[in-house]
Amino acid sequence: MFCMTVLTNPNPELRKKSLLVDEARFGTEELVAFGEELKGAMKEDNGIGIASPQVGVHDRIIVVDLDDTGPTVFVNPKIVSRSLSKISFEEGCLSVPGIYGMVERHKKVKVKARTIDGLPVTLELKNIMAVVFQHEIDHLDGILFIDKVTSFTHGGDVVV
Repeated sequence: MFCMTVLTNPNPELRKKSLLVDEARFGTEELVAFGEELKGAMKEDNGIGIASPQVGVHDRIIVVDLDDTGPTVFVNPKIVSRSLSKISFEEGCLSVPGIYGMVERHKKVKVKARTIDGLPVTLELKNIMAVVFQHEIDHLDGILFIDKVTSFTHGGDVVV
């Protein structure tokens, strides 16, 4: 059982860079259980994405609530290509509660990752899903959306 308290800024754990998950861990009971608990933490806080550093674990693991499959775990995700075109989107974050702002991100990204069992996946994402993946992968590098905000706002389109 893992402690799944979502850390909030300015906790220094949120600024640490996460490490690649070793292949020997794919499919292990420990990794599968962690993935399930991370999904639960995201759902509990009504997010559409969460990254492991947000619960103090510095493995390169994210969960994103995909339209077709629901909350899905991605291990060692990496953006391998980005569109030249960008979009500005209002973001929020489970680790920065009550703060929202406009962030400019790539409109389309291609992401390579592994499933919890180690199977390779490639995703071509656009618009909001591209934004969510960029936001979550930033967490793995110790970057918060507030580092990229062009202007702070009052509402909240997306809390990831």
